[in-house]
Amino acid sequence: MPRSASRTVALAALGALLTCTVAVVVAARSFPESYSPARLSWPNASLLLGWARFDAGWYADIATQGYGYTPGQQSSVAFFPAYPLAIRGLGVLGVDTFIAGVLLTVLCGGAAVVLFTRWASHLKGEDAARDAGLLLVLYPFAFFLYGAMYSDALFLLLLVSAFYLLERGQLLPAVLLGAVATAARPVAPALVLGLLARRLEWKHQRGEKWTLWDALPVLAGLGLVLYVLYLWHAFGEPFAFAKVQSAPGWDQRPGWRTWLKVRWFQGFSSSMTLADGLRLVGHAAFSLGALALVWPTVKRLGWGYGAYVAAMVGMPTLSSKDFMGMGRYLLAAFPLFLTLALLLRERPRLRWGVLSTSAVLLIALAAAYGAGAYVS
Repeated sequence: MPRSASRTVALAALGALLTCTVAVVVAARSFPESYSPARLSWPNASLLLGWARFDAGWYADIATQGYGYTPGQQSSVAFFPAYPLAIRGLGVLGVDTFIAGVLLTVLCGGAAVVLFTRWASHLKGEDAARDAGLLLVLYPFAFFLYGAMYSDALFLLLLVSAFYLLERGQLLPAVLLGAVATAARPVAPALVLGLLARRLEWKHQRGEKWTLWDALPVLAGLGLVLYVLYLWHAFGEPFAFAKVQSAPGWDQRPGWRTWLKVRWFQGFSSSMTLADGLRLVGHAAFSLGALALVWPTVKRLGWGYGAYVAAMVGMPTLSSKDFMGMGRYLLAAFPLFLTLALLLRERPRLRWGVLSTSAVLLIALAAAYGAGAYVS
């Protein structure tokens, strides 16, 4: 009896999880002085220190202390509430904050991979779903699904769940999950557009007329709306999450310098290190590659998913000063992995070449992250 796509991908994800964990632990032990916000809680725990880096400190602070906002300075309001609230929920059960963050990522990442494979199988069959699932679990930045204390795993799980339910005709549950997703990351317009466009396309494919009920995906933006209202009530600044992006150190001020990526070009200087150059070129390449897959997504998955991918990739690409972080942001544009699988279906050697290269990069980036290097 042939192995199902979900089982194959789940086993591959388990292997990737274990391999990345080993890489992170070895790297963390090799660079014991690298900073981790979890050091005060677990000073000698290589696993925890390796997975709790950078923004993990912000999420832990929100989960334990709540939000703070100081105009003109980096503040915790930049981070949306769904993930730290989930961490706080585990904390109520007595789980250490950083353990809760890592555990939440592992659980959500695993569930997201399985649901993604089922979504892909529903659309294009078992073979395509298997290939797409392998591309996802071996994606170079997929280590953010395997333990890194970031919101990406939870966000991806919510996104995939919403669209999977939408494909099965369960509109209201899909919208409710979408609303939770827009409380996890500041990309509500992309998700609302995607759910609405796909719902209308789905009805059209079934030969059914559109009704007012089909506009329900608009309410998926309620997560963002509620966060905006909270910020207005708590700090008198409804869009504080956007304003703090221009604070020193983040320097993501909206405007033509950001849109034209002036800081990206300035990064290529005589003092640039090899690591700096790889980051600059790598994230830009991932961004442009994802944008190049928008039209193939329209042709193979429909204009609904094409619109979703265009918005989900376009928004962070436009708002980033130097493409930094785009590698992990592209996890949210999950239909791209199915599109790429379909493109590679007739090119088995190229497919295995892509998977092998991705696997090597995945392990290397996980190790770099565990060592405290800023990779995304």
